[in-house]
Amino acid sequence: MDKSTFEDPKAVISGPMHGSLRHDSAHKHVTGAADYIDDIPEPTGLLHGALGLSDRPHAEILSIDLSAVAAYPGVVWVFTGKDVPGVNDTSSNGSHDEPLLAETLVQFHRQPIFAVIAETRETARRAARLAKIDYRDLPHWHNIDGALANGSPLVTTPMTLQRGEPETEMSNAAMRLKGQMRIGGQEHFYLEGHIAVAIPGEDDEVTVWSSTQHPSEIQHIVGHVLDIPSNAVTVNVRRMGGGFGGKETQGNQFAALAAIAAKKLGRAVKFRPDRDEDMSATGKRHDFLVDYEVGFDAEGRIHAVDATYAARCGFSSDLSGPVTDRALFHADSSYFYPHVHLQSKPLKTHTVSNTAFRGFGGPQGMLGAERVIEEIAYSLGKDPLDIRKLNFYGQPGSGRTLTPYHQEVEDNIIARVVDELEETAEYRARRNAIIGFNRDSRYIRKGIALTPVKFGISFTMTAFNQAGALVHIYQDGSIHLNHGGTEMGQGLYTKVAQVLADSFQVDISRVKITATTTAKVPNTSATAASSGSDLNGMAAFDAARQIKERLVAFAAEKWEVAPSDVVFLPNRVRVGEIEISFPDFIKQAYFARVQLSAAGFYKTPKIHWDRKAGRGTPFYYFAYGAACTEVSIDTLTGEYLIDRTDILHDVGRSLNPAIDLGQVEGAFVQGLGWLTTEELWWDDKGRLRTHAPSTYKIPLASDRPKIFNVRLAEWSENAEATIGRSKAVGEPPFMLAISVLEALSMAVASVADYKVCPRLDAPATPERVLMAVERMKRV
Repeated sequence: MDKSTFEDPKAVISGPMHGSLRHDSAHKHVTGAADYIDDIPEPTGLLHGALGLSDRPHAEILSIDLSAVAAYPGVVWVFTGKDVPGVNDTSSNGSHDEPLLAETLVQFHRQPIFAVIAETRETARRAARLAKIDYRDLPHWHNIDGALANGSPLVTTPMTLQRGEPETEMSNAAMRLKGQMRIGGQEHFYLEGHIAVAIPGEDDEVTVWSSTQHPSEIQHIVGHVLDIPSNAVTVNVRRMGGGFGGKETQGNQFAALAAIAAKKLGRAVKFRPDRDEDMSATGKRHDFLVDYEVGFDAEGRIHAVDATYAARCGFSSDLSGPVTDRALFHADSSYFYPHVHLQSKPLKTHTVSNTAFRGFGGPQGMLGAERVIEEIAYSLGKDPLDIRKLNFYGQPGSGRTLTPYHQEVEDNIIARVVDELEETAEYRARRNAIIGFNRDSRYIRKGIALTPVKFGISFTMTAFNQAGALVHIYQDGSIHLNHGGTEMGQGLYTKVAQVLADSFQVDISRVKITATTTAKVPNTSATAASSGSDLNGMAAFDAARQIKERLVAFAAEKWEVAPSDVVFLPNRVRVGEIEISFPDFIKQAYFARVQLSAAGFYKTPKIHWDRKAGRGTPFYYFAYGAACTEVSIDTLTGEYLIDRTDILHDVGRSLNPAIDLGQVEGAFVQGLGWLTTEELWWDDKGRLRTHAPSTYKIPLASDRPKIFNVRLAEWSENAEATIGRSKAVGEPPFMLAISVLEALSMAVASVADYKVCPRLDAPATPERVLMAVERMKRV
């Protein structure tokens, strides 16, 4: 067979790794053709569920009268915690502190107490309001101050990180200062709210469609509440309309309730809370109160840091342990602390249990560190960027590479990233121009800041750093891909498909992406911790490797050539001197009884962590970035505009630059919302009042920087053996938005001629900016 029979030898495949291929569902998203769970054709006899919610923040339940609920026309069943067949608990960490339905005690306003199953969703919701519940109110506190004042217990064991002699070195430091920073929480505000559909099967079987980032946990929880084994539960997820961490554990309750009702009634059941219920009954980003002390010298070099990170965790532990742990892991930001003592304080409050959110505590830890840098800079009358650069981690051998948790920073490129952005964004010239502008401007003041990002990549729970993938090649050469990762709009499915297409050197159109399901890949980790592409991409690569090894052995034997003479080329395979189209090659392999299916597996190497000792290597590598933001504020109203942002971000050798750029841009805007417009507020009765779009302000397209320049560090390549030498992109760019808060701070500081740190807390709403301006006028 002649080479000329096939395509041009210089041909390339469409959609290889490192190519800017469009998101596989992008055209479906914009046309409305993408199917979400609420778009799936409803099974015959589908029933709908609604939650019965408490109206107390903390109280004993004395009696429950659900007779009017059950008698409402169209209601099929009403059930409480006593009707749960298995264990009435949905805790994700085995702590058994999160009841599916509260039975004798409610611990936050709008905690689920019962569930209504009816013929229509409207019927179920209306009936749920007819319950008569008697309570005995108990003392409650809904914020960190209240928790501290009442000696609140901790929801989980705190963590301490220590290195060196912080107490001694703090005393010996030439200069020292103390401060406190409040950091607000954040609502996930995914476009698609929580939803679950359960379909009963034979015997003990049940199939659940859930909008979740963690199908295996839904499988476990459903088995837990039904008292059935995991092999009887199948969980499916094709895509989510956003997740951001809010669907890592919070989908448990809706899937469990739907499954209980479906098995009880023998009919499919759907739970879809409205936005108010979703925001009231599900967790959010933890807000923090950071108390810090720093010792430093006259140059601004840090000698010692002592900080406590207290968090509002809500009524149960959920993921507060690992979230507050990660806050400490990132309390150094990009800076070397010679002597350090850090402590977490995960406080119980009578609010919904807070949970994972993009960055998972890292943003709060990093923000505290940047406040420390800012304090030093203002106390010395220096540019905060100079203090940042002075305190950066050093290169190996510098003696400045050890983190507070005793991991060496071996891949440090932060100085290069910052230097490059400083030059391309013309930071120095613009800062000087802004200082001149502020000197002459009466009401409008400007600020500029350049802040770094160093973010550790891996689950800090070592066992979660594993993934599986299932790959089939069919006789016609088409490829079927399934893996444990979930798609929430971030492009994971596209990236893993690119890995597979590149491995076999076929067009990506030959790879069929299928819904994530526990029936194909078991024991999956949540798609979280920015590790989706790292883990699942490597698992798919491993599956492809296994199949390719069999194919190479087959070809070498059949055509009597050396294995090295079997080469996969674009859409064809060269065997010695002949070339065969990929479909023909696969068909011949099938008739030779070559196994064309493989289960791939990957576990992250090198990592280990001893939480009790506060030592180890919890992260496989670090991702870096930097952002330079310029703002203008109105000192009469506190209102502001983001004039310009320049970003340089490190994603290693990008698997898909187009998708990665979108992730950087989206993360920055979401972080901008966290630090400026998004404010959670509870009243004195423990009621969340920011529970709808009318009272909770996410950033709009008009809030983006007027000039928005985003670049990837194309020269970067991961030093570790990740898939394609790429780096994670999900969470690290979120912290780039810290540059906005720091720029606002400079603008406020100009009112007092930059003599004191404004101590601007987050979110920096116009009201907070105005109050900070008024404080500066009194300096």
